[in-house]
Amino acid sequence: MKDKLRVAMFGHKRIPSREGGIEIVVEELCTRMEEKGNDVTCFNRAGHHVSGAEYDKTQQSEYKGIRLKIAPTIDKKGLAAATSSFFAALFSTFGKYDIVHIHAEGPAFFAWLPKLFGKRVIITIHGLDWKREKWKDGFGSKFIRQGEKNAVKYADEIIVLSKGVQDYFKKTYGCETRFIPNGVNRPEILEANLITEKFGLNKDSYILFLGRLVPEKGIRYLVEAFKLVKTDKKLVIAGGSSDTDAFVNELEDLAKGDNRIIFTGFVQGQLLDELYGNAYVYTLPSDLEGMPLSLLEAMSYGNCCLVSDISECTEVVEDKALTFKKSNVNDLQKKLQEACNNPAKVAQMKAQAADFICKKYNWDDVVEKTLELYRR
Repeated sequence: MKDKLRVAMFGHKRIPSREGGIEIVVEELCTRMEEKGNDVTCFNRAGHHVSGAEYDKTQQSEYKGIRLKIAPTIDKKGLAAATSSFFAALFSTFGKYDIVHIHAEGPAFFAWLPKLFGKRVIITIHGLDWKREKWKDGFGSKFIRQGEKNAVKYADEIIVLSKGVQDYFKKTYGCETRFIPNGVNRPEILEANLITEKFGLNKDSYILFLGRLVPEKGIRYLVEAFKLVKTDKKLVIAGGSSDTDAFVNELEDLAKGDNRIIFTGFVQGQLLDELYGNAYVYTLPSDLEGMPLSLLEAMSYGNCCLVSDISECTEVVEDKALTFKKSNVNDLQKKLQEACNNPAKVAQMKAQAADFICKKYNWDDVVEKTLELYRR
C-alpha cells in the first residue's frame, strides 16, 4: 500500500464538534493523520446539533486539511445515525479511498458495503451501544446488535477501547480485536472568569459532572446523593440532551429545592476549559462507558476524580482517583462527603492526576498504532 493513505471516516455526528466522545476521537485522529501527509475525508451528519439550533446549518467543506462531506440524514431519533451511515458507506464505497474507518456499532451495520467492493474496513467499537437505555427496545436495539455482528463478519480489523469490551468480543464471537485506547492532550489551565460571570463559580467551589445527559451516566444517582451532602459547594451538571429531553426534565425536577445544583446546558470553548480547570472534584458516576474521554480530560486538567467502580473507569484511573460502588447512592454520598471534608486528600489526588494521565494516554501513539493497522 502506498505511503500516503486515502481514508474515509464515518459514524460520528460531525467535526469540528464536541457533541460526544466519538467526535473528539475522530477529530484527533483525522487532524494528526492529515499532518502526517495522508488524505482524510470525514462524512458529517446533517441535522440537529446538540449545542443548539444556531449550529445546525454551520457546514464547512474543509477543516485543518480534512475534507468534510455531508451525508444525507433523516433527522429523527433512531433514523439519523442509520440514514447518515448508509449514505456515508455508499459514498465511501464508490470514492477513491484505501481505508474506510467506521466508528461505533450502529454505523458498522453498513460495513458490508465498502467491503463488498474491495475496501479495507476498520471499525472502532466505542462501547456496547445496545446496552444504552435509549436503545434497549425496538428498531434501534436490533440495528445496533446487527451492526456489532457485521463488524465481526466484515471488518479487516476491530479496535476496542477497553479490556472489558475486548474480553466480550472474544467470549461472544471468538473474535480477536485490537486494544487501542483513546488519548488526551495537556491543556492550558484558565482562571475562573466566564464561569464566575455566568454561574457565580470560583476555583474549588463546585463539584463537576460534564458529559451527555443520558441515563447510563448515573446523573440521577449523583443528584440524589449530592442533595444529602452537607457542603456549601455547588454541583455543576454540564452537558446537553442526546435525544433525552424527558430524562433532562426528570433531572431538573429531581434537583428542585436545592439551589446548589446548577445545570449549564451544552458547553464548549473557554467555558468548558474553565469548568474543567477550576473544579474541586470531577465526578463520573456512570453505569456504562466505552472509554470515557471526559474522564481523561478531567484528569489532564489536574482534577481529583470520583468515579463508579466499573472497569472502564478503573482501568483509566488505576489508584489515582476515588471510586464508589456503581449505582449505589449511599456510597456515592459518603464518598462525596469525605471529599468535601478532606481537602488535603483532594489536593493530593490533584497533584498527581495530569502527569499520570498525559503519560499513559497519548494521541500521537494512538495515531501511530491506528496507521499501523491500516497498512497491515
